[in-house]
Amino acid sequence: MRPAPDGRTPVDPDRARQLLTGELSALDDRLRAAEDNRAEASADTLGQEGALGQHPGDYGTEVNTTMEADLSVTTLSEQRRRVQDAIDRLDEGGYGRCAVCGREIDDERLEARPEVPTCREHADTPVVT
Repeated sequence: MRPAPDGRTPVDPDRARQLLTGELSALDDRLRAAEDNRAEASADTLGQEGALGQHPGDYGTEVNTTMEADLSVTTLSEQRRRVQDAIDRLDEGGYGRCAVCGREIDDERLEARPEVPTCREHADTPVVT
């Protein structure tokens, strides 16, 4: 691997793939658990008693639990999509380049968050995929 003009060594694609596939696997496990949790939480709120036969506090707790389970599934699904997008960029040759300015994303950032599509300067810039 040749150093970049500034002397840095560009990101190693094999290391990036290892980080991304490991993260994807972990997210898949967490997503399955979150979906199971959501199914259990949803079943609780749909019990035979329903809202009329429960104390309002108990019913509110069940609704809150269901909403939290839904949010977990949504959040994990979004994280999984970002990691899969990064793997796609790796396969297409665009991994490690900022989606906004096209400059290289520094290795420290990619090591910490291998799925990021932007450099530090554009970290808060929305990227439409």
